[in-house]
Amino acid sequence: MKHARETAVTTRTAAADGVIAHAGGPWDTPPNVAAVSNASSAASAGARLFALSPRIDRSMTLLLAAVGATVAALFEATVTPFLRVGDGQPHIVLVLGIVLTIAIGLDAGLVWAFVGGIAIDVLAQRPLGSTPFALLLCLGGATLLASIFPRLRPLAPIVATFVLSLAYSMILFFIISALHTPLAVADPVSVVLPGAFYDAILAGVIGPLAVGIHDRRALSERVDW
Repeated sequence: MKHARETAVTTRTAAADGVIAHAGGPWDTPPNVAAVSNASSAASAGARLFALSPRIDRSMTLLLAAVGATVAALFEATVTPFLRVGDGQPHIVLVLGIVLTIAIGLDAGLVWAFVGGIAIDVLAQRPLGSTPFALLLCLGGATLLASIFPRLRPLAPIVATFVLSLAYSMILFFIISALHTPLAVADPVSVVLPGAFYDAILAGVIGPLAVGIHDRRALSERVDW
């Protein structure tokens, strides 16, 4: 009889231990409190993940900007001479940099200007630092122009590219003339004007599409959040 009672007590104890283990919480915590605690931990982990997500996206955007600027510089140095139309030759790094800056932001534009400018200086054997300097000024101007006309964001790259292409070419003209033998050009504006029109046409093809896609994506992410 005593053996039977001990067996029953052992069975009840094991059953109670199984219930506590199944609850997934401490033995002295009620099941409802343990469930709330587990849910709070999961919510905190999810909040930390979402907090890190923008930082990851920003780092990836800057990395892609650097890689894209290098590829664009290689394309400009090797291919664009064959795309010349009359006196006009496109400035691929400048055009894509303006579109990128207006669509995404100045941070990505600064990375694009520095990396792409250095690559062009090396490939085209320009005075080192001249192209990044001109690009930084122009992409800063693109940000300013885009902020003046926020309702015309899809069209901003076209206007900004035409104006800033002239500025970009003139800045490089004066820098190269100052650091090397002065260029024998009587009217530099008339020389760089066809390239500005060429750049504006490229921006008209690429810019509105890129800005529209980015804005729609940003809007959908805000709605999902």
